[in-house]
Amino acid sequence: MSEDRPASGPSGQEQERAADADAWATACAEDLAAEKARRRTEQGPPPGSAAEELRRLVDTVADKLSGLQSPLLGGLAGPAAQQVVRQVVEQAKAAVEPVIERNPDVFDHLAAAGTELLAAYRSAVQSQERRWTTGPAGPKDDRPDRGDGSEGTGPGERIDLD
Repeated sequence: MSEDRPASGPSGQEQERAADADAWATACAEDLAAEKARRRTEQGPPPGSAAEELRRLVDTVADKLSGLQSPLLGGLAGPAAQQVVRQVVEQAKAAVEPVIERNPDVFDHLAAAGTELLAAYRSAVQSQERRWTTGPAGPKDDRPDRGDGSEGTGPGERIDLD
């Protein structure tokens, strides 16, 4: 049985489709990389994880506190006070760093929980403000001494002084 079979490789049309798909994917990747580069130049580097952001915050606060000149302590206590501040800052950094190193995902979780808590608070405040600005939704007060409401613009009662 020496039948001649055609080659089992991909046909020319299939190869062309694969090349087109690869070219499309390559063009999309290049466009995406160019857009990311453009945004990085406009907006700066994207924020890192919550642990990295906390580390940067601690470093920034430590730098600011270390460089702080205290006019309250006067000229004599200034260098000694700065040394104490530096020492406290270094101790705080030494305490925070291991926690950040061991539990970076915890800070992401706390950041997400904080975002959700802020959204819930914002929703509660907005609904309360809506109630305050629209007034009570209950039935109108039908007391006879209130008048028909056409006298004045406020909600107060008219008092007869005669």
